[in-house]
Parts: sequence; C-alpha cells; structure tokens
Amino acid sequence: MKFRRDAPTMLIGAAVAVLLLTAVISNRLFSGLTEAVERSELDSMEAILAYNLEGAGKKALARAELIAGLPATGRLLAARDRAGLQAEYGPIFEVQRDKHGVDQMQFHAAPATSVLRLHAPATFDDDLSSFRPMVVSTNQDRVARAGAEIAFNGPAVFGVSPVLDASGNHAGTFEVGISFGPLLDNLKVAYGLELALFIEEDLLNRDGVAPEVFGDQNRVAKYVKYHSTHWELLQQLVSADDLARIEEPVRYAREAFEVPYGVVLVPLRGSTGAPLGVMAIAKNFDASRAAAGRSVVWQALLALFGIVTIAGTVQIVVRGFLLRPLAVMTAGFEKIGTEDPPAEPPVEVDTLCDELRGLAAQHERLRARDAADDQKGGTPS
Repeated sequence: MKFRRDAPTMLIGAAVAVLLLTAVISNRLFSGLTEAVERSELDSMEAILAYNLEGAGKKALARAELIAGLPATGRLLAARDRAGLQAEYGPIFEVQRDKHGVDQMQFHAAPATSVLRLHAPATFDDDLSSFRPMVVSTNQDRVARAGAEIAFNGPAVFGVSPVLDASGNHAGTFEVGISFGPLLDNLKVAYGLELALFIEEDLLNRDGVAPEVFGDQNRVAKYVKYHSTHWELLQQLVSADDLARIEEPVRYAREAFEVPYGVVLVPLRGSTGAPLGVMAIAKNFDASRAAAGRSVVWQALLALFGIVTIAGTVQIVVRGFLLRPLAVMTAGFEKIGTEDPPAEPPVEVDTLCDELRGLAAQHERLRARDAADDQKGGTPS
C-alpha cells in the first residue's frame, strides 16, 4: 500500500459515496414533496368541483323556493293556468337564463306531470315519473330537494320546491335547473381547470337533447360527452377504460400534447344515488414537474461541485501538509551522517502541523549534532 496514492483515493472515494448518497436521498425527499403537492392539487380539484356543485344546488333551490312561495304561484298552479304562469314568470326565466345560467324552470302537478316548462312551453302534460325521482319524492313528502338529475332537455343541477295554494293545500312543485355548461366554463376561468361531463347515453332523451351530442366524436364507451371546456385535450386524458365501472373518484397523471396533467374522475349520481355519468377534471402539472426536473439538475451540479471541492481539498491537505514535508524530512534524514550533510533545516518548523513538529525537531537535533561532529573532525554517529 502506498499512502501517497491509496490514502487520497480512499478519502475521496468515501466523500464521493457520501455526497452521492446525500444527493439520492435529497432527490427522493424532493420527489416525495412533489408528489405530496400534486396529491394536494388533486384533492383541491375534487373539493372545488364538489363545492361548486353543492353551491349550484343551493342556488337552484333558493330560486325555486322563492318563486314557489309567491301567492301567485300557488293560485295559478292550483288552477293549472299555463297562460297565467307563462305571463307571470316567463320574463323572470329569461333574465335568469341570460345572466345566471338557469336553463330550466318547470311547474309540476303530482305525482310528476309537467304543467309548464318555461324553457319549452310547447311541451306539457307529459309524465316525468320514470326519470325524475326528485320531483316524485317532493310531491309525495312535500320536502324541498336539490341535486343533479337528467330531465327531458338534458342534465342539470335542480332545486325542487313544493307549492302550496292559498288554503295551504299542496298544489304541485316548481323547479329551477342550472345548466352544467356555464358551471364548468366558470370553473375553468376561475381555477384554470379543464372539465368534461360524460352522461350515460341511454339516460338522455333524443327528442329533448341537441342531436350533435350523440355524434360519434362524442362517444366514449357507454357515455357521451355532454359538455367540455377543451374536448381535444380531454380526449387524450380520458379513455373508455378510464370510465369503465367508476364507483369512487379516480386519480391519475397522464401526458397530453407532451404536457403532464393531473386528472380526477368523479362519478355523478342522481338524487336516489343512481349513476348518471362521470365528471372529469384536469389540471396542468407542468410547473411541479418542471420544478422537480430543475431540482435534479441542481442536485447533480451541487454533488459534482462537492466532489471536485473535496477531492481538491484532500489532495492539498494530504500532499501539501503531510506528504511533502515528510518527503523533505526523509531526504534530510538520509543525508545525515553522509559526506554531504544538510547545512540548513529542510523545512521551516513553524509551517508544519503540530504532529510533524516533533519529527522536525528530532531531525534538527540529529542535523546539529552531525554538523558539530564535522567541525570537530569526529566521526558522525
């Protein structure tokens, strides 16, 4: 073993191993932090959707209860006066439709017969019992309800309120439906999310829903895309396999157009808990992934800088402070007692570390004694 070669190699190797292990651990910790941030983002996406769906239901119900509580509503609905209801509330519906995303308002008679659709006044007297359980239940127990359902004109978030006549007798129900389209578009503007609503095709009424909804370009397994904020993107992020048998929210990350996205699929259920479709939410994760990539680069650069710095320091310390003085003193020891003894100390003692000063002092004693013997003409010892 040669100390000059092997000692620095071992020290530098140990330092490199420690720095690389530190970099790996740091990278794993940062990756875990990135994953935690993305999980938090996915949680927020789901919470934002749930909060806004609940808020839409409360808004729809508040409007429904307000109009249901007006004396004219009970009087006109009890008399089944469609013309009177249209004249009284048609202008109100137009304002709510144009400003607040309300696309359906309807009066019903028990158990669930349409008296007047303010959004489609030409269609009435049809029985809704087979597909509007919320209306049936509200007419039965006279308890107001809110939630998602699929009506003749398509899905919406509804608020259904019982209507009483002047004598306090049950006259029927009134509902307000807030369209999913403006709701999803507003979420995109407010939070930078991309969203899509997929509805089971068999649940939609082809006579009441726009024909283009049923186009082949909108079909995904048993679903059709009813509304989307960016369909080209969400086609890349949501496949038929992703939508198959969704019972609980599903989360995953996927690339589209070479950009990473976080995706949450949330089942949409009606008032009875029956599945209606799936809502997809996507958010650009490029910022967090780019930060993770930059972190890897910086960690690698820092590890390389540490390796170079430590390697240089080891070389300077071992060779400059230890090996070089030892080599000089060894050469001086070899000359003591020869025909060419050293005339001066080989090194300055003050420049040596404490551990080498004793050896330098011993060298100086031997050199001084050898010099004195030479002056006396004696034999060097």
